Amino acid sequence: MSVDDETSGWQLTESDPGVFSELLKSLGVPLIVDDLYSLDADSLAALQPLRALIFLFKWIPTSSDSTSQRAGTDDPEFAGFFAHQVVNNACATLAVLNALGNIPSLESGPKLSELLRFSADMDPQTRGLVITGSDWLREMHNALSPPSAFSLDGLGLPKKAEEAYHFVVYLPVMGALYELDGLKPHALRHEAFDDSGEGWLKTARQVIEARINTYPVGALEFSLLALREDPLPSLRSQLDRAQAPGQSPAANELLAKISNENAKRERWAFENSLRRHNHVGLVQGLLLALAKGGKLGVAEESAKKAMKERIEQRRARGADMDEDE
Repeated sequence: MSVDDETSGWQLTESDPGVFSELLKSLGVPLIVDDLYSLDADSLAALQPLRALIFLFKWIPTSSDSTSQRAGTDDPEFAGFFAHQVVNNACATLAVLNALGNIPSLESGPKLSELLRFSADMDPQTRGLVITGSDWLREMHNALSPPSAFSLDGLGLPKKAEEAYHFVVYLPVMGALYELDGLKPHALRHEAFDDSGEGWLKTARQVIEARINTYPVGALEFSLLALREDPLPSLRSQLDRAQAPGQSPAANELLAKISNENAKRERWAFENSLRRHNHVGLVQGLLLALAKGGKLGVAEESAKKAMKERIEQRRARGADMDEDE
C-alpha cells in the first residue's frame, strides 16, 4: 500500500456478495460470489462448481508478516497470475483479479481479457501498477463503494487509528492450493491435493480453519466468500429437462431454487442501488422529524436492539464455523 487513501483514487469496498457479483457482471464474467458461513463438506458441495475462496481478515502487521507464524511456502517462481497491491483500498478488486487470472478458459468481457493478456508476462509489481492504473477498472470498483458521508476533519476531535482489513484469495493452481495475497512478495504454496473426493477444498478448509483459530472464539474479524459459477443457467437447463411428464416433483424443487436465486439478485440490485447514492440528507431530515415528534429516543432504542440482534446472529454463525472444525 504505497499511496495514501486520499491520492490513490480507490475507495473502500464492503465484504458483500452483491458487491463482488456486480463487479464480476461488469467484467463480463459468468461467476457470482456467495457468503460462506461454514466450511463443512455439505456447505461447500452445495456451491459447486466452486472456483476460489475470498477471505477477509483484520490485518495485523506483526502477525501477518511473520514467516514463522504463517502456513505455506513462498513460491517466487509461481507461473500463474499474481499481482501486488500498490495502492490502498484496491485489495478487494485485486483479490478478484488474482483469482480470475488463474481460472483456465475463463469467459470474460473484452476489457478484462485485454488487461489479462497485456499483463500476462509482467512481474507482480508491474502487473499491480498496470491493474490499479486502469481508469475503467477503478471506476467499476468505486461505483460499488459507499459514498463518503461527511468529514470530521477540522473539528479538533481526537483521531483514532482505523482498523485495517484485507482480502486474500485461496484457489487451486497447477495441482496445489495457493494463497494469493497482494501485500506479500510471492504467492504462497500450500499442499498439493488429490482430485478425488473434495479435492482442493479439503486442503483449503484445513488452512483457513487454522487461520481462523488464531482469533478469539466468536470474533468478527474475518469473513469468507465463495467465488462460484452462476447456478442459474444450469438450473434453467435442468428445469427444461424436468418439465417432462412425470417429473413434477423435481421441477417444483428446481423452480424453488430458481426463485431463491432471483430473489437474491433482486436484493443485491437494491442494495447496490443504495450504495450509489448519498443518503445523509435524508437521514438528517428523518432524525429531525423524529426529534420534533418526540420519537427519537424510541427509534434509538429500537435501532440498538436491532443492531444487537445482528451482532448476536453473526457471532452465532462464527460459533457454528468453530463447531464444524
